[in-house]
Amino acid sequence: MTRRYFGTDGVRGIVGETLTLDLVERLGRAAAAWTPAEAVLIGRDTRGSGPALERALAKGVCSAGKTAALSGVLPTPAVALLAETRLGAVVSASHNPPEYNGVKLFAPGGHKLADADEETIEALLAEPPGAEGEVREEERPAERYLELILDRFGSSLRGLRIAVDCANGAYSHIAPQAFQALGASVSAVGAEPDGRNINVGCGATDLSLLQRTVRGGAFDLGVAFDGDGDRLLAVDGAGEPVDGDQILAVLALHLGVDTVAVTTMTNLGFHRLMEERRIRVLTTDVGDRYVLEALRRDKALLGGEQSGHIVYLRDHVTGDGLAAALLLCRALEGRSLTEAAAVMRRFPQARKDVRVQERALSQALLGEIARIDAELGPEGRALVRPSGTEPLVRVLVEAPGLAKAREVCDTIATLVRRELG
Repeated sequence: MTRRYFGTDGVRGIVGETLTLDLVERLGRAAAAWTPAEAVLIGRDTRGSGPALERALAKGVCSAGKTAALSGVLPTPAVALLAETRLGAVVSASHNPPEYNGVKLFAPGGHKLADADEETIEALLAEPPGAEGEVREEERPAERYLELILDRFGSSLRGLRIAVDCANGAYSHIAPQAFQALGASVSAVGAEPDGRNINVGCGATDLSLLQRTVRGGAFDLGVAFDGDGDRLLAVDGAGEPVDGDQILAVLALHLGVDTVAVTTMTNLGFHRLMEERRIRVLTTDVGDRYVLEALRRDKALLGGEQSGHIVYLRDHVTGDGLAAALLLCRALEGRSLTEAAAVMRRFPQARKDVRVQERALSQALLGEIARIDAELGPEGRALVRPSGTEPLVRVLVEAPGLAKAREVCDTIATLVRRELG
C-alpha cells in the first residue's frame, strides 16, 4: 500500500490547501484508534495556524475515545521524550516555511513510526467518530523537558560566549534558558515568534542571521535550531558554517563510539575520517527516522544527517537539537569549534533544489544521472532525490574541486528541470 499523506517525516502541506482542519481531525482520530495507548500528548511549534490545528487534532483524538493532553508550544524532541507510555503528536512542519504545517507522530516510548504503521493509520482515516474522550492541559511540560535535558546532557559552560538562533520557533524561550543555566554568556536571536516568522531568514535553514550576529560581536560560536527543534547547525567564532556532518564527526570522536549511522547525503570526508578511525558507518535513506531505525537495529547510539538532525540515544529516544548543542559544547574541551571541526576534511559540494511539477524520476533520467556519477570516480558522486515534504527535487554533487561540483550540479539540475519542471 502506498502512503498518500505521510512523507519523509509526518504529514505536511500548505494550510488550507493540502493540509486542512478536516484532514488533521481525521488523522487524530485514526492515530488514536491505531495506538493501544489511552492518551495522546500534543505539542506544537509557533506557526499561526498551530492553535486551530491543535484543536482539530485533539478533537479527532477525543472522537476515538482517548485523552488529548495539550502541551502548547513544545519542541518535537520534548514531545517524544515526555510522551512515555502515550502516543506523541506534534503540530509542526519542522524546517518548512510558515505557510506550511503538519503532524508528526511518535509511538509510545518516543519511537518514530515505521512505514507500515503510517499505512495502517492512513487506512483508518475514513473511520467515523466513536466514544468521546477528554481534553486536558499537560502540567509544566517545557519546564520538565528542560530539567531532563540539563540533567542528562548539561556540563559547565562557564566562560563560553554563545549566540543562539531559535528560528522564531519552539526553542525561543527554552534554549537560551538552558545555556544560561549552565553558565554561558548568551545572546539570543530569532527568539521573538509572531506566528509568521518561523524559519524566515533565521535558524538552521538560513544561517545568515547567526553569521551576522557572531561576526558582529565577541562569540566563541553560534548554534541554530529549526522551527520545531530537532535540527542543529553551528557557526564557528569567525561565523563560518559547521554542518551536521562536521558536528557528527566531532561527537563521534569525543564520545568514543564504534558505530555511526548516517544518510546517503553525508559528505565523503566524513566517511574517510571514520575509515581512518575504524568507526563503522551505517548508511540509510534520507530521513532521521531511517537513521533511528538503523541505530536501534544495530544497538548503536550515535547518528545524524548533514541537515542537522543529530541523534544520541543514550538517555534519549530521538534526535534533539538542544541535547546535540550541549554535547557539542562539551566536546570542544577547551578548543575552538574551528579546531574541533578541522578533524574532518570536507569534500566540496554543490546543491540545488529544483522546483518541479512531478517528483518521480524516469528510468532515462536515472540512467543519465548514473552515467554522470560514474564519470566523477571515487573522489566524487552525484545524488538526486525527490523531497519528501515539498515539490522539489534535490541535487547534490561532490567533487575534488568546487568548480567541478558546481558544473556537474548545474548540468543535472538542467536535466531535471527539463523533464519534470
